[in-house]
Amino acid sequence: MSTASPALRELDTPHGRARVHIHRAARARGALVLGHGAGGGVAAPDLVAATEAAWAEHVSVALVEQPYRVAGRRSPPAASTLDAAWLAVVRQLRRRSLRGLPLLVGGRSSGARVACRTAAEVGAVGVLCLAFPLQPPARAGAAAARPSRLPELEAVEAPVLVVQGENDRFGIPPAGPSRDVAVVRGDHSLRSDRDAVREAVQTWLARMLSP
Repeated sequence: MSTASPALRELDTPHGRARVHIHRAARARGALVLGHGAGGGVAAPDLVAATEAAWAEHVSVALVEQPYRVAGRRSPPAASTLDAAWLAVVRQLRRRSLRGLPLLVGGRSSGARVACRTAAEVGAVGVLCLAFPLQPPARAGAAAARPSRLPELEAVEAPVLVVQGENDRFGIPPAGPSRDVAVVRGDHSLRSDRDAVREAVQTWLARMLSP
């Protein structure tokens, strides 16, 4: 990965300003836009590993900080608010910094869910899900487990890669006809084996962008 600092952009959305860290690849042959988890940021270990993998495949990366995080809040807003802000950012990037490049989208945890829900609307050719939160663990004293988010994955028509820790408390999504699942050492943080995360993402990107 380049040692140069990423270009920073602040982009307007219907819900405030988002901040984007743009890592431009030399002779870029694709673009990958990634979102962060609910309470985290774009420096999460798995997002860094995915960025390094993309650079190795000459893919430019845009790491998006949602407006609520830019404003200093940790708790995310409603899904519809997250989706609207994300769509506004991706559309601007496609017109400007990432213009003309095949678009892949994704993120970690909550960011992966946003990418899945909006993939068709932005015309993504692939979706990368890092630590997809398949089913929230049951709360103490709750009568039943909370609903699965598998329908969000199933609704994506483009090829999907899920990278999941073998001990993820949210569970491991199943593979599907156009969905690969790479299970690596670790838990929901995906910080235990960054090399495995990087390798899985790089292999998938190479296949997605092969001539």
